[in-house]
Amino acid sequence: MGPPPGKDEIKVIYLRAFGGEAAGASSLAPKVGPLGLSAKKIADDVAKATLDYKGLRVTVKLVVQNRQAQIEVVPSAAAMIIKALNEPERDRKKEKNIVHDGNITLEQLYEVARVMRPRSMAKEFAGTVKEMLGTAVSVGCTVEDEDPKDLQAQIDDGTLVPPSE
Repeated sequence: MGPPPGKDEIKVIYLRAFGGEAAGASSLAPKVGPLGLSAKKIADDVAKATLDYKGLRVTVKLVVQNRQAQIEVVPSAAAMIIKALNEPERDRKKEKNIVHDGNITLEQLYEVARVMRPRSMAKEFAGTVKEMLGTAVSVGCTVEDEDPKDLQAQIDDGTLVPPSE
C-alpha cells in the first residue's frame, strides 16, 4: 500500500447508488479505505444526500480532501425526468421492469435541460432540449400529452421554439 494522499491533494470518486439507500459499504471500502475514510460513514452520508432521488439510481461525486469527503449528487437526465413524473415510491426488490408512462410539462422538461446544460454536447439550448426529449422517449413518458419524437420534429421545422436559455 502506498503512502496516504498529501494534505492539499484532492481525490474525486464517482459512484452509482440507489437514492435514499446506504450504498454497500463492502463495495465502497476499496475505494475510500486507502484515503483514510470510513466506508460505513460515507455510505450513510450518501444515503442522506440522495434522499430526493429515493428508489432511483443516481451518480454521486465524492470530493475527498484532508480526509474529509464532500458529497455531490450528479443526477442523470433520466433520473430527473422520472423524478418530474412524481411517481409513488416503489420497492425495487419487489417491483421489477417498471414502466414510466406518465406525462410531464414542457416547462418541467426545460428545467431538466437547464440543469443538464453544462454537461450537454449541444451548441444551443434547443439542442439540449432535444437531448432531453430523446431521454423522455427512452424513459417512456410523454411531454404535454404528445410523443417526444413529434416535439423533436417540431423543433427541427421551427414550429416549436424553446426559450433561449
